[in-house]
Amino acid sequence: MAIGSLHSDELRRKRWTRPECEALENSGILNGQNVELIDGELIDKRGTPRPHVHALALLAGWLTQVFGVRFVNLHAPIYVAPEDNPTNEPQPDAIVLEPGFREFRKAVPQPADLLLVVEVADSSLAFDRTTKASLYARAGIMEYWVLDVTSQRLFVHREPNQDRYRTVFACDQSGSVSPLAKPDEMLRIADLFPE
Repeated sequence: MAIGSLHSDELRRKRWTRPECEALENSGILNGQNVELIDGELIDKRGTPRPHVHALALLAGWLTQVFGVRFVNLHAPIYVAPEDNPTNEPQPDAIVLEPGFREFRKAVPQPADLLLVVEVADSSLAFDRTTKASLYARAGIMEYWVLDVTSQRLFVHREPNQDRYRTVFACDQSGSVSPLAKPDEMLRIADLFPE
């Protein structure tokens, strides 16, 4: 394709890779900016509103009680499907690690190391329910939750199949859900949004 035939927005975009982002971070150019790599683009994650922070804190507290402090990580990078790894380095709001995971200090968790991946959404709801859901489904992540802070409900994604989840359902404040990995533990959605 000749350069003259490119659209102007194509000329201004650069698709990033994991190694390039690591080099940027190590060089100090990102200067502590909170970004994640999704589909070759750097997504700015700064400016988290207070309701998001509060809901994540309550959810992380519940996950820690159920799974143990060692197995719940916040804002940790993860690997996805091998074909997606070169241009993706998501950092979910929370992950729950498989009890067999022992490389806490040095290894980035693989999809098989993850029992649950969680995103807390306000303005990012559509992105988290489409782009990220597809990314996580392709990786074979067995369970993915999106906590919708604005509508105070939880979207539960299960049974990954290629680039989508076969089972997706929502629980509002009157509902409860149990993680697949701990079916006897019940999370009341209302507990994440106290008045």
